[in-house]
Amino acid sequence: MVHGHTVVVSAPGKVLLAGGYIVLDRKHTGLVFGLSARISVLAQRIPTSEGVHLSEIVVQSPQFVNSTWRYGYHLVGHDGGIKVTQLQSKDDIVMPNHFIETTLNYVLTYIASVDKSRAEHGFSPASLIVLADNDYYSEPRQMESAERLTSGPPLSVLQSESHEAGSSTETPPTEGSRPRFRHFGTTISGAHKTGLGSSAAIVTALTAALLSHYLGSVVFDVNSDEGKRILHNLAQIAHCSAQGKIGSGFDVASAVYGSCVYRRFSPSLISKLPSPGQPGFGSALVSLVNQGDWDCEINKDMLGKGLPSGLAIRMCDVDCGTQTVGMVKKVHEWKSANPDRAEQTYNELQHCVDHLASIIRHQKIDEIGTAMRPLRDLMRRMGNEAGAQIEPETQEAMLNELEKVPGVYGTVVPGAGGYDAAAVVMKDDAETEKRVKEFLRSWSKERGIQVRLLRVKGETQGVRTEDVKEFASWLYATN
Repeated sequence: MVHGHTVVVSAPGKVLLAGGYIVLDRKHTGLVFGLSARISVLAQRIPTSEGVHLSEIVVQSPQFVNSTWRYGYHLVGHDGGIKVTQLQSKDDIVMPNHFIETTLNYVLTYIASVDKSRAEHGFSPASLIVLADNDYYSEPRQMESAERLTSGPPLSVLQSESHEAGSSTETPPTEGSRPRFRHFGTTISGAHKTGLGSSAAIVTALTAALLSHYLGSVVFDVNSDEGKRILHNLAQIAHCSAQGKIGSGFDVASAVYGSCVYRRFSPSLISKLPSPGQPGFGSALVSLVNQGDWDCEINKDMLGKGLPSGLAIRMCDVDCGTQTVGMVKKVHEWKSANPDRAEQTYNELQHCVDHLASIIRHQKIDEIGTAMRPLRDLMRRMGNEAGAQIEPETQEAMLNELEKVPGVYGTVVPGAGGYDAAAVVMKDDAETEKRVKEFLRSWSKERGIQVRLLRVKGETQGVRTEDVKEFASWLYATN
């Protein structure tokens, strides 16, 4: 029986700098950048005493309250794959996490189908710890617990006389004077996201960690082209299922491959896949993941080396949420009612995507601002015509003033738009950062809203393995 090895895999967040809404249409592309904010997943075997046998997979998100999920699993007959079941006790009720549970169903099914020994031996008990860089969530206010350092696995259901958590006293990584992994003092459902693509990053990192832990580098190497292809396909399927719909997939694509120009896959690729537990699900999933004819396009060459040296994409967190689904629905209704107008607008937006990608590829710093401004204008116009606040008036006013700050080249409300976040292309130096922060503080005070510059920056790299030693305080003792 193969015991999984310890591994840490991280996946980046994303910002769709250009191509919001049109990226849902296969005729068009979007320009997406990976972000330095990452979600890391540490996968390790749960040590047990001799004679003690566990068949549990435990997932923890220790930055949040009441966020430990224990799962049992079973092999469904008629090639129905692996189904997991959340294990609850009367004294320990934890709300289900649909993204984690769905990902486990798909990934364990794939592993069991690839490694036939799983049918006989099952899966060794595993602990998966999910750690999110702080910028994925708005900073909690007036919460003493928010300042605590999350220094290792909390006392949890994992600890017993037969297998105890490691007692390392090492200090976890920090970002300047802040802990890298802040405790947010709330449940996951109660936390306010900053719109950096946490669900796609979690699914991608969790998928990669499970594959790496149980299959090993000989069968699955996340750093290889083939490994990334398998990871991309499997994570796309799991993420779409967890969302309950087939999205464009640019967020998963950037989580795997990093910054790129992206064209979505045909929804028909996965729409006919049986659900976990249904007859034939296992074979159908493996066939779909392994086949080489996915028709999405992930083009990194169109961005060359990424942003010119000395520039950075920075994100502003605007502390009020937007119902993305509602806005997408309004735009779709407008598109259906005005096909000619919509096609014209989409084509204009596509021209802007291509032009901005070309400016970046050729490192034309002085032209970036003039390439970004038409994107804002077109998205705002489309939103006004569709009755969707893609660039609300308050955002418009803020970005107009922000673009006047010395060192700022261009701004945009990324992705589907709304209030969640704003992207800024600016000089990557302390003076510009100081001016931008001062502007945002003043603006927040005057307008009675909270806007802050996140530490996250755009980067080109996608999924990667991390040095396990840097996560030593989260490891379980094995001796």
